[in-house]
Amino acid sequence: MSMLEDAKQAAKGMAQQAVGKAIQLAPDSWMPGGRPDPLIREQHGQIGRPVSRIDGPLKVGGQARYAAEFALDGMVYAALAYSTIARGRILAIDTKAAEAVPGVVLVMTHENAPRMNKVPLFLTDQKAAGGVDLPIFQDPEVHWNGQPVAAVLAETQEQADHARSLLRITYEEVPAITSFAGAKAKGKHPGVFMGNPLNIRIGDAEEALAAAPFRVDQAYETPRHSHNAIELHACTVAWEGDRLRVHDASQLVAHTAWSLAQVFGMEESQVHVSSPFVGGGFGGKCLWNHQVIAAAASKLVDRPVRLTLSREGVYRVVGGRTSTEQRVAIGASADGTFEALIHTGTVAMSPHNQLPEPFILPAMSVYGANAFKLEVDVAYMDMLANTFMRAPGEAVGTFGLECAIDELAEAIGMDPIDLRLKNEPDKDPVTGAPFSIREVEKMWRDGAERFGWSDRAPVASRREGEWRIGTGVAGGTYPYYRMPGGAARITLRQDGHATIDIAAHDMGMGTATAQTQVAADRLGLPMDAITFNYGDSTLPGVVLAGGSQQTASIGASVIAAHRLLVKELLQLAGNDSPLAGLSVEEVGGLDNGLASLADPLRHETYASILTRAQRGTLVVEGTPPPPLETMHWSMHSHSALFCEVGVNAVTGEVRVRRFLGSFDCGRILNPKTAASQFRGGIIMGLGMALMEETQFDERKGRIMNPSLAEYHLPVHMDVPEIDVIWTDVPDPHAPMGAHGVGEIGITGVGAAVANAIYNATGRRVRDLPITLDKLL
Repeated sequence: MSMLEDAKQAAKGMAQQAVGKAIQLAPDSWMPGGRPDPLIREQHGQIGRPVSRIDGPLKVGGQARYAAEFALDGMVYAALAYSTIARGRILAIDTKAAEAVPGVVLVMTHENAPRMNKVPLFLTDQKAAGGVDLPIFQDPEVHWNGQPVAAVLAETQEQADHARSLLRITYEEVPAITSFAGAKAKGKHPGVFMGNPLNIRIGDAEEALAAAPFRVDQAYETPRHSHNAIELHACTVAWEGDRLRVHDASQLVAHTAWSLAQVFGMEESQVHVSSPFVGGGFGGKCLWNHQVIAAAASKLVDRPVRLTLSREGVYRVVGGRTSTEQRVAIGASADGTFEALIHTGTVAMSPHNQLPEPFILPAMSVYGANAFKLEVDVAYMDMLANTFMRAPGEAVGTFGLECAIDELAEAIGMDPIDLRLKNEPDKDPVTGAPFSIREVEKMWRDGAERFGWSDRAPVASRREGEWRIGTGVAGGTYPYYRMPGGAARITLRQDGHATIDIAAHDMGMGTATAQTQVAADRLGLPMDAITFNYGDSTLPGVVLAGGSQQTASIGASVIAAHRLLVKELLQLAGNDSPLAGLSVEEVGGLDNGLASLADPLRHETYASILTRAQRGTLVVEGTPPPPLETMHWSMHSHSALFCEVGVNAVTGEVRVRRFLGSFDCGRILNPKTAASQFRGGIIMGLGMALMEETQFDERKGRIMNPSLAEYHLPVHMDVPEIDVIWTDVPDPHAPMGAHGVGEIGITGVGAAVANAIYNATGRRVRDLPITLDKLL
């Protein structure tokens, strides 16, 4: 029996112990004021079960409506025209031919668009959602090749698309900075991420590097990447008097509602954004030009508007991951101890966003060293603004860092896993904070045993016919975040049904399912007695589905609301209840009611309490305390990635034959949905390693492969069976003991593939993607 199966059997055995026994987490478990969290009653035990997604039947049955599937009375369809220059101004737009097309209702340009404010740029305010800090349709200025410059509205999508093709636009071009080299020549600027400078110095790393007996000092490069969620970016908008209704493909509905209110000079309560189903987000389903254009056009024609970006349109309007040039230098003593760790470099960025790809983030926490030099510089280009893309910074930063460690291990003559474990820090190497929990050694040991790492062959020594076979490893990390602004509402009915309302999101990762499991255990109810409402800006809270922090934000909010609910219930129960005299800390949910943690026989059902109090429902809304966890602890998810590849000696083709991900992410709430997230991240990492690249014409500043025919992504035949395991050790300092799992899967994958290719061929490739021409 495998270690994972052993763990599952042990957990099942615990769940069958004495009925009503409460799980007691560590004394400093996460709760307001540091109190223990009596989270789960084992007789329910929904947490940790591989529950299928509760929205699955709606999706496979075609009943889940996405943003472009809302049909409103009198709706018209929009098509966008995009600039073909990188910098300059519009001199004239000839709209006559387009306006003459049957069915055309409006051609909107900067000349007739309503006056609007700029979209608040993400990170400038807690509620800001915009990816580009520029006016939209307010002047003739052009800032990037692909900027929307006109919108055509018509009775059908075909009429709008045809009319758009008839627009004739005359530009005046001005010199633009469209090459990375040209941008760097203009000067580099210090990178800042979430208000923090991307510049860390501890000791003299260059001096320590020079003195180290073993060292590696190499350059690594990663290209641009574009968002390619299977659901195209789309919105259906309508004005209802002075109120704006938006059905959006969004991962931040509350932020979008607030931001659109700022654009149109309205109160936030006048904007209602809903997004119940989203076909993938990965950081790209935020507020871009198209939602604002659709709302403005709808206002002009006083009719609902549907605007769905074409696949090319996504490449023109929605930012992605920017290119990076990285230097990684590590100096080590003879036993492998890191004397110096240097990770520096430059990224491209537009002047109109504030997300330099923070590739140094992994080096800030994952390994110890006696001296550090970590720095990201920015070079500004006239291009589409870059934005968050799954594991921003970590996904590409681990490529350089983890490849360099592999190179150093070879130079020392040390196993690359042993080298990593040799440099496991006992506290955060940059801040000095203690780790909240860190089971990295177990993660690596379990992964190595499961994968069969001890059978690894020497470099370029294993061959099967034309195929050279090799294995490689890499580590990954992603920080624990919990952003402020969370809130949740719980409505408990007399019949024992509970509804939880929170402006959260489910983009396919199983949020609603996992949170229903958590709520069921917390309330002591079966899952079918829980309704979890999300994806609507009118619900409580300002929750962003990004940064792998949504689970913690929801959990903290539900904990806060649940405490208020229990307090109210105890007051309603009164002195005639078995619960009389008990405090909020002394009770928990059990068997459709509340019970004493010390004596489960002191129990009363919700129906009994509410009936005696003559209450049909009880409604509470709670806001958690500020996210202070990371002020006291260094908190991270971790991964150990194991890869086996075959490289064809004749063609240079790479095939990934086996892949294993071993993860340390705290408690796993739902093994089924978590495994899907891990595998999805790994598949995205395989694409990054072997094929993904946004091809950018530096002469014109234009993306040249804006389609799935030319922008290559993994398909079924590219992906082997992917095995995933995890430590499943709860973090007592995090809500529910869980860390995020959405972004850790991709981190380290690129390096694991590159290191396996080296083991197979003896050839180091230090720039992604690793295409066959680099191996011939």
